[in-house]
Amino acid sequence: MDFIEGEILAFDKPYGWTSFDVVGKVRWMLCRKLGVKRLKVGHTGTLDPLATGVVVVCTGKKTKLIDELQQHTKEYVATLQLGATTPSFDLEKPVDATYPTDHINLQLIQQVIPRFQGEIWQTPPAFSAVKVDGKRAYAYARKGEDIFLKPKLLVIDEIEIISYDDNHKQLTLRIVCSKGTYIRALARDIGAALNSGAHLVALRRTRLGDIRVEDSLSFPQFTCLLDSLPVELPDRTTLLD
Repeated sequence: MDFIEGEILAFDKPYGWTSFDVVGKVRWMLCRKLGVKRLKVGHTGTLDPLATGVVVVCTGKKTKLIDELQQHTKEYVATLQLGATTPSFDLEKPVDATYPTDHINLQLIQQVIPRFQGEIWQTPPAFSAVKVDGKRAYAYARKGEDIFLKPKLLVIDEIEIISYDDNHKQLTLRIVCSKGTYIRALARDIGAALNSGAHLVALRRTRLGDIRVEDSLSFPQFTCLLDSLPVELPDRTTLLD
């Protein structure tokens, strides 16, 4: 493998890590293995810290493919807690409001979910990396400042009910969607469509384009992979970002 000329690597991101944590760890491991001080490394799409699953990392000259890879469809498995909301639409923030759920049953859910397939308009979460006046939206949100975020037109190719636990009011969905879709915002909107509230309690990206999570590396596996490779020091010791 030639990480300087460029490789495309898929990782199963651990819970609690940011996508930048993945990139930083990969860069550190590769620089240590190759004996270089700097190396181009980038990811092809942010995955929230509280989510797990596919994060694709490009190295070296393959970083030029990042924009192209970001356009690929993504597949997620998401679990929604109905009847409660949080400011971040997931477990990053505590519950800020509760709503009735006695009227919610599987039949109602089956009627509502198809409304979210196809082209939809979605307002990004305040706790997101969307830029507003040159700053990330989450920078305003974490200070308690109100901001206006414009709705975006997105495509939900598929949305499927995997299971519904009526006792705990938890709904699990499989979602195939376009770039820029916030599953947390989709949870918010599904809760509202059910005349209640909802937030994410689990999220796993299972596919990016043709890359599936079952084919992705854990970091212990990546460590073993690097250990198995011969050490070939490059002629130069510094690579430009």
